[in-house]
Amino acid sequence: MRTIHLPAANPCLFAVCLLCTGLFATHSHADPGYAELIKLHQQFIDWRNDFEPDSADRESISNRITRLQEFQDTLLSLSIDSWPREQQADYLAVRAQMNEYDFTLQISRPWFRDPGFYVDRMLRVAFNELPVEGEQQDELIKRLQSIVTLSNQARGNLSEATADYTDLALYALSNPDGVGHGHPRREAPPAGVIGWYRDLQLRARQSQPELLEAINPALAAVQAFQQWLQQQRPRLTAESGVGREAFDWYLRQVKMMPYDADDILLMSQRELDRLRVNYTLARHRNRDLTELALPENEAEYTGRVAQVDADIRTFIQRHELITVPDYIPADFEEMGYNVPWIQRASGPNYWEHIQFRDPSPDHWHAVIPGHRFDSLLRQHLEHPIRHNLYDGARVEGWAVYLEEMPLQLGFYTDRQRTRELIYNFGLFRAVRSIGDVQLQLNRMTTEQVMQYWMRMTPGLDENVARVDAEIYLRRPPGYGIGYTIGNLQMQKLLADVSWQQGDDFDLQSFHDRLMDYGWMPVTLIRYAMTGNEDEVRLLREPIPVESLLKSP
Repeated sequence: MRTIHLPAANPCLFAVCLLCTGLFATHSHADPGYAELIKLHQQFIDWRNDFEPDSADRESISNRITRLQEFQDTLLSLSIDSWPREQQADYLAVRAQMNEYDFTLQISRPWFRDPGFYVDRMLRVAFNELPVEGEQQDELIKRLQSIVTLSNQARGNLSEATADYTDLALYALSNPDGVGHGHPRREAPPAGVIGWYRDLQLRARQSQPELLEAINPALAAVQAFQQWLQQQRPRLTAESGVGREAFDWYLRQVKMMPYDADDILLMSQRELDRLRVNYTLARHRNRDLTELALPENEAEYTGRVAQVDADIRTFIQRHELITVPDYIPADFEEMGYNVPWIQRASGPNYWEHIQFRDPSPDHWHAVIPGHRFDSLLRQHLEHPIRHNLYDGARVEGWAVYLEEMPLQLGFYTDRQRTRELIYNFGLFRAVRSIGDVQLQLNRMTTEQVMQYWMRMTPGLDENVARVDAEIYLRRPPGYGIGYTIGNLQMQKLLADVSWQQGDDFDLQSFHDRLMDYGWMPVTLIRYAMTGNEDEVRLLREPIPVESLLKSP
């Protein structure tokens, strides 16, 4: 097993790197191996994306594992000892990306363990708007016909389906999730996947009855899959989480975090306690102030969003927080916002109760300079590796950092009751981290996590809790920890750079340089920006995922 030796920080190199933010930062003196890394990474990305998951079977997955190992062998053959540390960070980010895909192929294995993998694909077809014509009609018919094949394939593949995964899939097949993220708007949400196919069936009868010849068999195939799952459920007792050893491996080899599960739980509990104190003190401070009211209609809500968008943009400029490129839309409606206006018979859900009252915490998080802004910057990155990286803790950590950062800078001076909403958000993020770990270590079921979250988060409803529990169990391990732990990593990075630069520290320059690394794991960004090796040295040894596989 090859150990990667990372050189000590070089102060002169650090000074040069501070000036290098373009396409090939520190690239002019690159080792020829770095060009090989760029080429290898693009080959891996193209190969990974050229895969139709709906056609996965054991032979095709085995073939992909073999090819991935060839990519990994080539990667490990590169000698990076003499590379500038920014390029070493790129290398480790590529290694983490390959490790993540390897983990999915050999450990998570959703094709064989998660019925929801197939339920998700069944659902999306039923969202199609009607009527359709020409090539769009042909494509819809083809997708509907594929549902029959998908249903049969699922029953052949799911020999290792787990208890929680199956329960979540059965719920989704015949129940609305109560949140509807990404779903077309209906006054009464259809009853799960089957309800959406009946919705498509009804719309076809009204506007395009010739499609029923393809819709009816697709609906029957979804129902047959549901019946098969119900029959199989009594014998499905396997746990869904990946377990302690695999989770710790994932944290180090994929998330590039210098922590284990116990560290995550300790850090998250500390944040939970801190945020509960801040929430309680804010409620006490504001006890004589009027509670924030819900808007009476969509126009009032849209007006609030427009005002918040304008206030945030002005604040960013006035306080020199980050550079806003010319390609960022100036119109908030073009930029979009996270929570649409919905009037539910049951009343607003958790997200809506907060967003409708004051859109600002979520606008910072999800719009500008949060997710939508962040995504546009990443799309415009010209760096040959970083424009193709993705790390959930970097993405969500940045967005959560943007909730309390403007609070410290004075944005909420005239929005005292909104402070409570920020701390409420933070409470949910902290318990997410704890729940994520407990799910992956198989210490809690999704139902137990839901009940824990609702007990610890003021106003959290069952529907939002269920949808989030499903997300953080079924996504790659550790996504749920990215909010709180990623935020703590962001704070540590700012502190380190501030300590290094002292009175010369400039917040806008710090944020701009951070954006130049795209969605690279924060530990690697910290190494590249500061030269601090204390965390990276814990991650440099490549441990193959095969070490997690048990011999028969």
